[in-house]
Amino acid sequence: MLHLDNADNRRIGIGLVTLTTLCFATLDTCAKWLVQFLPVLQVAWLHFVFHLLLSSALLAPRYGRELVRVHNWRLQALRALMMASMTALNFWALQYLQLAETGAIQFSVPLLIALFSAWWLGERLDTRRWLAIVAGFLGVLLVIRPGSQAFHPALLLSVMNALLYAAFNLLTRRMMATESAAATQLMSALGAAVLLAPWALAGWVWPDGWLPWLVIALCGLCGGLGHFMVAQAHRYASAATLGPFLYQQILYMALLGWLVFGQLPGLLVIGGALVVVLSGLYLLGLEMRQR
Repeated sequence: MLHLDNADNRRIGIGLVTLTTLCFATLDTCAKWLVQFLPVLQVAWLHFVFHLLLSSALLAPRYGRELVRVHNWRLQALRALMMASMTALNFWALQYLQLAETGAIQFSVPLLIALFSAWWLGERLDTRRWLAIVAGFLGVLLVIRPGSQAFHPALLLSVMNALLYAAFNLLTRRMMATESAAATQLMSALGAAVLLAPWALAGWVWPDGWLPWLVIALCGLCGGLGHFMVAQAHRYASAATLGPFLYQQILYMALLGWLVFGQLPGLLVIGGALVVVLSGLYLLGLEMRQR
């Protein structure tokens, strides 16, 4: 159930979103480290397995049967398929790209959602919204730089992931009207684990030592908590309130990329990321004024 719109609940929602961005930045950092020596699909599968196990252990005492109470199995299956595909694309891209590069492209998702809403849902976009969307995509082009020596084909994987993630958000928004956040994140992890299992087990490579297993467990914990907290945050505060705070994730990804991998984003990546973020914030500001 949605909570009353007041200052205390908005602060709770913002706090949950802040923790969510930290979880997702940590998840991508762990995945980037793991895919340097383990197959991508194996890392994605193990991430979902640990996500499933840890989420069940943490949430079952509180939610009980609600964890497996589903109203629309077809939409849950579609969401699981999309989550498995997004995770595989993202981890594959992280094998070759900096965290800041994938993060900058990922934050084009609010712009894509606005575009998809116009195409699929018939929502009207005025001139200012079109300008914000075009500016955001120009920012993505600054990051990708097609045709230059800095261009890497893996950037296209991040673009595909962003397109899928935008559709994923629209689907999740629709499902939250009837499905619980706890059951949805658990069923998506279960479905993704089942879908990825054949490919992960076929190319299995045993992790060497205890550290990779610890990092894999951290992947699962951050993934499960992140998806649960972002869903809960939207029950405490509106998307318009929470939207600006989602963009802090790019800062954490750039910082972790430097601390863990010694990678500093170039000026064009930083500039492109700023354009994407500012375009998204401007679009969000227009939506807030309209309401």
